[in-house]
Amino acid sequence: MTVPVPQLRHRYRGQQTLAAIGRATRTHLFFLLRLAAVSVGVLWDAMRPSTWRRSVRTEFWRTLRHAAGGGLATTVFSGALVGLLMVSEALFWLGRAGEARLVGPIIVTVLVRQVTPLLIGLILVGRAGVVTVAEMSTIGPAGQQRALLAQGLDPFTLFVLPRGIALALASFTLGVIFVLVALIVGFVVSNVLGATQASIWLFFDGVVAAMEGYDFALFPAALLIIGLLIAAICCLTGMSGDGSDQPATVLPRSFVRCVVAILMINVIANLAAP
Repeated sequence: MTVPVPQLRHRYRGQQTLAAIGRATRTHLFFLLRLAAVSVGVLWDAMRPSTWRRSVRTEFWRTLRHAAGGGLATTVFSGALVGLLMVSEALFWLGRAGEARLVGPIIVTVLVRQVTPLLIGLILVGRAGVVTVAEMSTIGPAGQQRALLAQGLDPFTLFVLPRGIALALASFTLGVIFVLVALIVGFVVSNVLGATQASIWLFFDGVVAAMEGYDFALFPAALLIIGLLIAAICCLTGMSGDGSDQPATVLPRSFVRCVVAILMINVIANLAAP
C-alpha cells in the first residue's frame, strides 16, 4: 500500500519535531548530571588534604581575592541601597503604625531569606562568573585538556575545585557583609529621621530573635551552594566548548544557567523553611 506524499511529509515533520525536543532534553539533562557530578566531586576532593597542592592553593587564593575582594565594593554599595530603601522604610512606617514588633520578622523574611542570596548570586556571576567562563574557554578544546593530562595536571583539580570552594566562601562572606551593611545603614537612616529611638544593639537583638533555628542553617547553606553552583556552571560551560564557540554565545549561556540556578536554590531554601 502506497502512502500519499502529504502524509509522508506530515510524518517527517512530526519526527523532526520529536527529534528536536529529544535532542534539547538530552542536552539539558546531560548538563544537569555533569553539574551534579562536578559539585559532589568538588566537595569530596576538597576534604582530602593531598588535593591541596601548592598550585591548587595558589589558584584558590587568587580566585578568592578576585571574587571576595573585587565584589566587596559592589556588595557594600548594594547593601547600603537596600538598607536605605527597605530597612529604613520598614522601621519608619511600622513605627508610625505602632507595629514595631513586626520589624524583625519582616526583615528576616525579606532581607535574609530572599533578597540576600539573590543579589549576592548576581554579584558573583558578574564579578567572578564571567571571568571564570572566559578563563575556562581557553582550555575548553579537548586537545588542550589532553595536553594538561599528559603533563600530569588534572584540569578538574587544578581549575574547577579551587574555584568552587573559593566562590562558595566568597558568597557566604559577601552575604554576611551585605546583611550587616543593610541593617546598619537602615537603622542609622531611620534614627536620623526619628523613626526609632532604640539603640542599635536592641535593633540587632530584635532581628536575631526573629530568626528561627533553621534560618541559621538555611542562610549559610544557600549562600555556599549558590557560590559552588556558579563556579561549577561557569567552568562546565567554558570547558565544554569545542574551540569554535564565541564569547557572544558562551557568556549569555552561562549567565542564564547561573541565574536559573540562583533562583532555584532561593526557592528551595524558602520552601524548606517551615
